[in-house]
This record gives sequence, structure tokens and C-alpha cells, in this order.
Amino acid sequence: MTTLTKPLPAPGSFGAWLLASRPATLPVAVAPVAVGAAVAATSGGVVWSTVLAALFGAIMIQVGTNFANDVFDFEKGTDDEHRIGPVRAVQKGLLTPRAMRLGMMAAFGAATLAGLYLTWACGPIIVAIGLASIASGIAYTGGPFPLGYHGLGDVFVFVFFGGVATVGTVFVATGHVPLLAWVASVPVGALATNVLVVNNVRDREGDAKTGKRTLAVRFGRRFGVVEYGALLVLAMAAIGVVAVLASPFALAALAAAPFGVSLWVRLARATDGPTHNALLAASAKLMLVTSALLAVGIALGTVQ
Repeated sequence: MTTLTKPLPAPGSFGAWLLASRPATLPVAVAPVAVGAAVAATSGGVVWSTVLAALFGAIMIQVGTNFANDVFDFEKGTDDEHRIGPVRAVQKGLLTPRAMRLGMMAAFGAATLAGLYLTWACGPIIVAIGLASIASGIAYTGGPFPLGYHGLGDVFVFVFFGGVATVGTVFVATGHVPLLAWVASVPVGALATNVLVVNNVRDREGDAKTGKRTLAVRFGRRFGVVEYGALLVLAMAAIGVVAVLASPFALAALAAAPFGVSLWVRLARATDGPTHNALLAASAKLMLVTSALLAVGIALGTVQ
């Protein structure tokens, strides 16, 4: 039987850049803004210009972080010919390290422009939030103490793609942060972290050889599977609290729970790279669907 593989884009082409941006991971940037906007709607209304600027900035930070991961993991030897995950542009010669660094700077530069507008509209605290987000995106795999190489990647994703992105969206939309914003950020952060958990479980053997000490490397594959399940439970429990604080319609987000449980079971049984790759994309979709249902449920509470 012949296995058909999708041809790679031409080096330096738009397709190469699109591949490097990792479109499957972009829901991680979109979801917290959607939930944050819904929370803002319950807290005095939404200023859509600032929400859209926050969405653009979040996507650009995600893309810049993906570009940084691509080039820094290649330079550290983590992405080599034995890689079992999705194609990485620099490792495959589709983009040069120099080009990827320029792309990283362009993406973070675009995010900075959005941040400048938000600073003008919402105050100087946005400068601190933006700089911290960009610095963490670079420090995830780059710099003298790469977070992802010291088992801190999970914390980084939970904090920045949960708390910072969701709560930050509420702040730029309303000028204040209610308790609901913090609680609603928990399922977003937990499900975003699970995308990383799948990645780390898949890559743990290769990461161990190159000194990338993720939690899956430090504590083993079983720990990663348990972590995925625990974060799934945390997300669903937090949705219950959101329903109490905001609207019972938020419980609609629990409709995604069976899908999440099925992914957990599949992760526990997964043994090969393609299965893990499919689970990674599916986990991003789980985050997006759950967040969309949560956002709609919260927003419906404002029209009762």
C-alpha cells in the first residue's frame, strides 16, 4: 500500500510562512478574547475597537511565538530529522533561520502596534501586559533560560493564554476586571495547556535526548496523561462556577465534555506520531468549541 503525503510548500513561499504560523494553534489565541468579550458584555458593555485590537495582538503574539519556537528549537537541536511532530519550516529548509527571526520580529512588531493603540485607549498598564506577553513568547524556547526547556511551559500557557489574555480582554473592553473574568479564564487556560500537554507527551523521547525537560520528560508519559485529565476536570468545574456567577446558559459549554473525555482516552492509548498530531489539533478544536459555547452562554445571560 502506498502512503500519500502532502507535498511541502516551496522554500520561501507564502505556503511556507503559513505552515510556520501553525494555523491549528491559533484557536489558542482566539478563544480567550471571545470569552473575555462575553464577560465584558455582562460588565457594562463592550468597546469593540479595543476587543478587535486585543484579538489582533493575541494572534500576532501566537504567530510570533510559533516562529520563535520553530527557529530556537532548530538551533538547539530539538527539531531534527527524527522529529515525529508536524513539519517545522526551518528544520525542513523551507525558511532560513534568518528569515524566521525576521518573521518573528515582524509578528511581534504587529502585536506592538496593537498594543500602542490599546495603551492610548486604555492606559499604560497595557505596556506591561504586552511586553510581558512578547517576552514570554520569546523566552518559551529562546534566551538564557527557555521556559519550555525547564518544565515551565505548562505554567506559561495557563497564565498567559488563560488569565492574561482573557482578563486583559475584559480590562481593555470595560476598564475594570470583575471576579467573573478570573473564573472564566480558568477553563480557557486549562484547555490551552492541554494542547501543550499533547505536544509534550508526543515529543518526550526526543526532548529528553536534547535536554528539553518538559513535565512529560521529568515525570513520564503517564504523568502527561493524568495532567490532561486533571486539566479537563478543572475546566469543566470552572464552567460550573461561571454558570453560578453569570448565567445557567454557560453550562452549554459542558456539551463539549464527552469530546474532551474521548480525547483523553485516545491520548492514553496513543503510540505513534500521527495519532498524537491528530490529538493536538483536536485538543485545539476542543478549546475553541468549549470557549465559543462558554462565551455564548455568558452573553445570553445579559439578554434575559
